[in-house]
Amino acid sequence: MQIPIIASALLCANLVLAAPGTSMRSQRASDRIAERRINRSSNINQRVDNELGVASKNGTSHVEYSSNWAGAVLIGSGYKTVTGTFVVPTPKVPSGGSSSTTYSASAWVGIDGDTCQTAILQTGVDFTIQGSSVTYDAWFEYYPDYAHDFSGIPIKAGDTITVTVTASSTTAGTAVIENVTTGKTVSHSFSGESYALCETNAEWIVEDFESGGSLVSFANFGTVEFTGASVNGGTDTSGATIIDIQQSGKVLTDCSASGSTVTCAYSG
Repeated sequence: MQIPIIASALLCANLVLAAPGTSMRSQRASDRIAERRINRSSNINQRVDNELGVASKNGTSHVEYSSNWAGAVLIGSGYKTVTGTFVVPTPKVPSGGSSSTTYSASAWVGIDGDTCQTAILQTGVDFTIQGSSVTYDAWFEYYPDYAHDFSGIPIKAGDTITVTVTASSTTAGTAVIENVTTGKTVSHSFSGESYALCETNAEWIVEDFESGGSLVSFANFGTVEFTGASVNGGTDTSGATIIDIQQSGKVLTDCSASGSTVTCAYSG
């Protein structure tokens, strides 16, 4: 009769021992989410001079360089809906980087923030690596407010993600992320925002975003290819401004646009 009692006692002891670890992991996750909500934000396109006179490796003639944006921007008027689909990459530590440093990058679509810098309606996915740990966060943002994380949409490398923003007015709209691979979709509605959109920029961007007011260490994101890139239902990116990230005199990306595809590769 003692065996069941002993087994029960051991089980209880194991549960007691396991609980602190589980609690600590939950707390770390909560702390990371809380810190991210306070600190993570996108920014308007921060243009820099093309100090190096660099042309892209694929022959595209670049019009702009930026310290934080890479991708394509259409400049026009009446832009109401922007969408694009990409496969989630596996970020890597850049060459010469440290395994103890956290590196991140973000892929998103948006309206405004380039020639119109009063506001941005945007949504996308961040990819982050520290050592061997890789995490993904889906988010929405109405700049100049900070980014907010979506819940209920797990994301992993290789998932196909469709991101869409729609402006219903200059101060209202929606952000939608669909994980095509899993069938999960999340959305957020904005209304009565204090800063007005111009509806003159449509964007497909890989960004070096900010945390705590400074750019994060930029991850080697491999390649992000937006397919089905469209604005107001049209799928032609002809005439888009191509942007690459240039930091400390070095170009870190190589982007191009053709038809309904915008491609950005890490080249740093």
